[in-house]
Parts: sequence; C-alpha cells; structure tokens
Amino acid sequence: MSRVETDEAREHRIHMEIIVDCYGEEERAMGWYCYLQDKLTFPFLARCIARRATSPLKVGDEVDVLGMAPDEECEREMFVVMRWEGEGLAVPLSQLEVIHASDEAEEAVNDWLYWSVRGYRF
Repeated sequence: MSRVETDEAREHRIHMEIIVDCYGEEERAMGWYCYLQDKLTFPFLARCIARRATSPLKVGDEVDVLGMAPDEECEREMFVVMRWEGEGLAVPLSQLEVIHASDEAEEAVNDWLYWSVRGYRF
C-alpha cells in the first residue's frame, strides 16, 4: 500500500458512489468509467505529472483533454483523449493533474489519482 494517507471522505465516495455493487474487475472498471464520464467536463487543461513509457508526454507538458477514451480502452486503467498532432491520442489519466476544470471535474480526477497512488486495482 502506498504511503499516501487515507482520505476518509474520498474512500467513502469511491466505495459508495463509484464501485458500489461492483463484483469484479470489469464492473469496477465500468464504475470508474461511468463516474468519470459523468463528472468530467470537456475540454479541460491538464499537466503531465509522471513519465510513462506508453505516452509521449513529458513531465510539465500541458494538454487539452478532449474526452474519455472508448470504454474498451479503459478495462485496466482509465484513459483520456488529448489533442495531439492534429488528432486525438489516449493517455493514462493517472499521468495528469488538472490545471483548469470545473470543481466537480477536478475532484473526479483527484479521486482517480488517489485510487491509483494508493495502489488500488480493479
């Protein structure tokens, strides 16, 4: 388990709103996908906070997040689509922090970051 302190309010929201009644990896992934789809308002501005081998982003890069990746891309991890070289490219949401978005969207992204950093899995 990560050294990130337990956030009781966030834990409650995750267990009672996001993964409530989820009985397996697929259902938990879909719970997260639906929660993020409902809470995120697109586009929003984000900054890369972690390097990932599967992503072209470097720490500090700022990107416009345009939407959620298709649900079949989010079966193991949540991905969002960003503007990239005139097209869209899916990157891990755990790689990003919100710079400018609605309060509700920022809370949802931070919920996902918390889940990821704590080492929780679907």
